Amino acid sequence: MRPSSSPSDGLLGGLSGDPGVDAQLTDRALLQAMLDAEAALAGAAADCGVTPRPAAEAIAAQCHADRYDAAELGREAENAGNPVVPLVRSLTAAVPEEARAWVHLGATSQDILDTALVLVTVRAVGPLLGHLDAAAAAAARLAATYRDTVMVGRTLGQQAAPTTFGLKAAGWLVGLVEAGSRLRQVRAALPAQLGGAVGTLAALGPAGPAVAERYAERLSLAASPLPWHTRRQPVLDLAAALGGLLAATGKVALDVGLLAQTEVGEVAEGGADRGGSSAMPHKRNPVDSVLVTAAARRAPGLVGTIFAAAGQEHERAAGAWHAEWEPLLDLLHVAGGAAARTARMLDGLEVRPDRMRANLDATGGLVLAEAVAARLARALGRSGAHDVVARATRRPPLRDALLADPDVRAHLSEPELGEALDPHGWLGSAGLFVDRALAAYRTGEWS
Repeated sequence: MRPSSSPSDGLLGGLSGDPGVDAQLTDRALLQAMLDAEAALAGAAADCGVTPRPAAEAIAAQCHADRYDAAELGREAENAGNPVVPLVRSLTAAVPEEARAWVHLGATSQDILDTALVLVTVRAVGPLLGHLDAAAAAAARLAATYRDTVMVGRTLGQQAAPTTFGLKAAGWLVGLVEAGSRLRQVRAALPAQLGGAVGTLAALGPAGPAVAERYAERLSLAASPLPWHTRRQPVLDLAAALGGLLAATGKVALDVGLLAQTEVGEVAEGGADRGGSSAMPHKRNPVDSVLVTAAARRAPGLVGTIFAAAGQEHERAAGAWHAEWEPLLDLLHVAGGAAARTARMLDGLEVRPDRMRANLDATGGLVLAEAVAARLARALGRSGAHDVVARATRRPPLRDALLADPDVRAHLSEPELGEALDPHGWLGSAGLFVDRALAAYRTGEWS
């Protein structure tokens, strides 16, 4: 299990996490979630007439993490293969003798730990989504502000055709909002786990299903129609949603990092005191872009481990279930850090329209070759126009080469050619797409 300190503590942890999210991922937080599950179980059993109410209240009174030594429970966990066994032993010893028989009644270790991990997730996702919402709001501001700011679009690493920075930011916005919407859906559906030894709730007798429903209600979690000990779809949905979030933030970070390259210089991260180098005084590194990219690179391995563990045998798994715990906590950790840093990165992003225009013009109009070919196609056909313009691109500057070509002069006047070489005239539906993205964002279409 994790050390007692926050995942953000230490030399490296703070580079990948976020304090608000990580506060819900500590050993103490997980321990409290396990105790919350035990208290809810006792209370649910009492609600259904299975456990005496005084016993349930006595159990709940001892379900406070500060009463237990998380590090010691972690050491003792090795003997049982999970931390629930020593916790139940300690909780039983802590309650009055007349209540001891009712501790952990009807449950198995997986019920408590699965439910605890769901509780930890629900609690950690709250601040995580707060950061993601802030990142989306920043992307929306960029999309609105730079709706019509022309820049070069790049495909396969090469300059391709004009686009707008507003459209690029709108793409970031849609990715972030879709990722947040998916995570919200998954969080709302995360179920409590209660099945007993083999998923029959036999130890609770006929009241078992009612206890399970009340247990979920007390924890404010979804109720599952039956135990999901080896049916791991809730965990798979969560891993996929977190992986999608890291892909969305990673996309933003990758674009920002490339646009901030010295030779490109179209954006820069904010913060005069950030991005320094230990060796080169002149450097201003895109630190948030780097760290979010690093988090996104970790996602496939973590998600892959959880998916690889999903095939679980019979009624309870031997090892596959155990393999989920730490990758899930790590996913929450890096997703929280990525969301927080993406919000900061976009909120302080320095946009340089003049540099965007300079890069757009750097090829002497070559990025408008498609626009010229489209106009010539009316007279020469698509293939013929393509060949004429392709020939001209080999003799830059493009404008001069086109004006010197008799096939071009026969069908395009100099003013018409000037219009074709104006990047503002070859933006297609870029502005409309920005408006659509902003309208959907403002109306909560993705919620």
